[in-house]
Amino acid sequence: MLTENAFQLFGQIVFFGLIFLFLILLIALILGKILLKKNILIFPKLILFALDFFYSPLKQLARSFGFDDIMVDHIGVEIRNKINEKKFKETDNKKKIMVFPHCLRHPSCEAVLEETGLACDCCGKCAIGIIKPKAEELGYIVFIIPGSTFIKKIVKNHEFDSVLGIACYEDLNMTMMNLSKFSPQGVLLSRTGCYKTKVDVKSVLDKIGYYDFHNKNKE
Repeated sequence: MLTENAFQLFGQIVFFGLIFLFLILLIALILGKILLKKNILIFPKLILFALDFFYSPLKQLARSFGFDDIMVDHIGVEIRNKINEKKFKETDNKKKIMVFPHCLRHPSCEAVLEETGLACDCCGKCAIGIIKPKAEELGYIVFIIPGSTFIKKIVKNHEFDSVLGIACYEDLNMTMMNLSKFSPQGVLLSRTGCYKTKVDVKSVLDKIGYYDFHNKNKE
């Protein structure tokens, strides 16, 4: 009898625990949706904890409610941007790196792959060649990488305090998650895929403060 009661109690605890977890995930999605629509930050650390710790369940929950599961990554990127924006701006540009995905390269790109990524010569055929020299002018170190393994090499072999990444929703969210101690900022690709992707050049230059820098120098 005692054993039966114990099992019943355990079952009830698990049941209510699952309901509680479901409610937390639902609240995280709702608050995140509000953030995307109204650009309002509500309980960012709670949402970010739920997004990171329950990443896969949240994706499934989003799909079950008829949402695109990319929304989870989109929310994650936007919250990380807002949380880290102040510290990122305060960091010396010489201690920042910028990371591009190699899918942004032009189809006729002749850049050679080296240990830390593509050796871009800034030919100007793609967005990388336009942004890279401007970012380097401000002090950034720029990398163009074909995969996440290169991120590990960069972290291991280079000293930096902040990072700006350009990628698709999922890759950008996961990279910002893994590099959370570097006050990351991210810019989403305007056209995703594995080939001929695009990014809004102005959005990247705004993010790195390129226009502010040149406006100050004109004064």
